[in-house]
Amino acid sequence: MKINKIFLILSAIVAVNITSCNDDFLNIEPEDRLLLENFFASESDMKVATAPLYSKVWFDFNDKFYYGLGDGRSNNLFAPYSDYIYPFTNFTETSLTGPLVSAWQSLYNVVGQSNNTINNIRDNSAEDISEEAKNAAIAEARFMRGTAYWYLTSLWGDVPIITDNVALVNNPIVPTNPRNDVFEFAIRDLEFAAKYLPETPERKGRLTKWSAYGMLARVYLSYAGLYNIDDRNGGVRDPEYLEMARKAAQKVCEESGLELHEDYYELFSLAGNNSPEDLFSLQWVGGTNEYGIINTQQAYFAWNSEITGDDAAWGYYTFASWDMIREYAPDEDIRLYTTFATYGAEYPDINKAAGGYLYEETDRCNVKKGVVGSSKDTDGVVARMNSGLTTKMLRLAEVYLLYAEAILGNDASTTNATALEYFNKVRERAGMPSKDEITYEDIRYERRIELAMEGQYWYDLVRRSYYRQQEVLNYMNNEQNRAVAYEWDESSGKYVPGDLNTAQQVATATVESLLLPYPESEMVQNPKLKEDPVPYQFTEERLNLFE
Repeated sequence: MKINKIFLILSAIVAVNITSCNDDFLNIEPEDRLLLENFFASESDMKVATAPLYSKVWFDFNDKFYYGLGDGRSNNLFAPYSDYIYPFTNFTETSLTGPLVSAWQSLYNVVGQSNNTINNIRDNSAEDISEEAKNAAIAEARFMRGTAYWYLTSLWGDVPIITDNVALVNNPIVPTNPRNDVFEFAIRDLEFAAKYLPETPERKGRLTKWSAYGMLARVYLSYAGLYNIDDRNGGVRDPEYLEMARKAAQKVCEESGLELHEDYYELFSLAGNNSPEDLFSLQWVGGTNEYGIINTQQAYFAWNSEITGDDAAWGYYTFASWDMIREYAPDEDIRLYTTFATYGAEYPDINKAAGGYLYEETDRCNVKKGVVGSSKDTDGVVARMNSGLTTKMLRLAEVYLLYAEAILGNDASTTNATALEYFNKVRERAGMPSKDEITYEDIRYERRIELAMEGQYWYDLVRRSYYRQQEVLNYMNNEQNRAVAYEWDESSGKYVPGDLNTAQQVATATVESLLLPYPESEMVQNPKLKEDPVPYQFTEERLNLFE
């Protein structure tokens, strides 16, 4: 497998030239040359070692795949001329599709660097470093590895579980492991992280136990749908894992002391970087264009150079789908304004020198979330192809909605006071009226609108397909939802669909469309990817976090 070469390179990353990803994120500078056998001479050394897990290893995932797959394939986003979004939207990606290949490699970068960190801390730490400190650093790495495996199995199903980079280099021809085993592995990693991560971040942007409990709520809820392995349309989720999802989310909601950021719009500005609401964010370096440590997304979203102040503004033909725009309720002003630019919207924080920016496009709604303006607008934080924004991978608002969904469980609706409390916190922040009863459809809407352009909606559909597969396929194949042009109608003051006869043809989604093909290069180097999966042999006991 090509990933064995990546692991060889990553094994050296922890030893030399590691730099901070954010000025407040890591205020420790390593020595220029450190030997592996004395690298972990102090707790500071371990913090230096785990810093790259928040940035470089995720770069190729974040660059295009994060939203191209997460929002493109789920039809939040439409980009008819994009070779990195449209194949996912149209279900025509192949084993050679660039972002697909890059995402596989990036996620295994995360796995490889995490393995390296875990194993080296265990084998190469000074005796006077406490077990508590070692476990906390290992917990950071295990959180990252568990999260990467959740993405891998959500996207590809059966994938190889790798824990030893050296063994992989010696024998790169390895089998896949069954999807349920990969879920189990990810859960064990995240449970370890929940037990040993600190309650408060040691530095801004670092993980806490609430990060792990929040991610566990997401993964438990996903795994609950795989309850009936022989019936993907049974409509029932595992009550045990629904309860575990509820308990994990409850820990965050009731014990963390965290609250939602007051201003939804500000949350996605530079002022919102590493808000207490952010349970897990990727960290990027502002004011630079050095490849691998920057957030490139603004360059792919910004629709003209007035916004960026340079030529890196390629997002004119990347905009909200018709289905996304028509999904917004009439009074969804705050979240729509934050996420997509609509006709007549004014943004005083962009192009400040000219008094702000007025959006006047009438046949699209370009992406605003992730677009923050130019270097002049941001006192130099933005650079060419770099917004300086962190990438929000898990927020408290999502955990509130996970909590509500776990309580809803297999019921058609719920009036549970706790579910309503946290569900309505998310709506009230957005200026939306509260509800006194909620259904799955209410939660689906809330998640789609709240987390739009945060790369999550495809995984919501995948999670639903585990137990209501045909429902999801029917949604994916509803041509009224896909590839439809729309325009601003001045008389009604809203967007209306264009001529449906001119809609682009969309491939038919099948069961196979719910998973991605393995990268061609990986199948060539590891023929076992084409063979049946082999059960994974677990070597540690599950932790019981809820005794």
